[in-house]
Amino acid sequence: MINRLKAINRGLLELDLGILFCGVACQLVGMWPARQKGMYAAALWLGILLALLGSWHMYRTLDRALDMGDAAAKTVVSGGLLRYALLCIILGIIMLTDVLNPLIVFLGYMMMKVAAYIQPFTHKLCNMFFHETDPVPQPMPDEEPVRAPVSPEEQETEVL
Repeated sequence: MINRLKAINRGLLELDLGILFCGVACQLVGMWPARQKGMYAAALWLGILLALLGSWHMYRTLDRALDMGDAAAKTVVSGGLLRYALLCIILGIIMLTDVLNPLIVFLGYMMMKVAAYIQPFTHKLCNMFFHETDPVPQPMPDEEPVRAPVSPEEQETEVL
């Protein structure tokens, strides 16, 4: 299982763990004031599922874009627009059918944003879980000093 987790992109794994951690925190905190606890939980976890799918799609889009060269910007923008269009469609369907609370679904989706801010925390947790440490930055080796451009008169005196 640990080898399988190590095979996943580390940034995506840390983001997904952050989304799940925030989802559990919102579940625990939000259940107390909620009148319909089952509907709250269903709406929240639908939003968290959408956040997990969105983070996976973002990873795939950026991974493909890194190999594209000049078309990368277009790919990233179109991927982002696709994610937000699908979110708007899903929220629109939820609002029209009145099945779940769209604000709670949106709260669950925003866990992706919160998870990005707590990524240093999830990074440390992953390092502890995998028994790894971050590499210590090393200074760059000294380079040869760059000489100032030589004027034509100085070139003649160097030759003599």
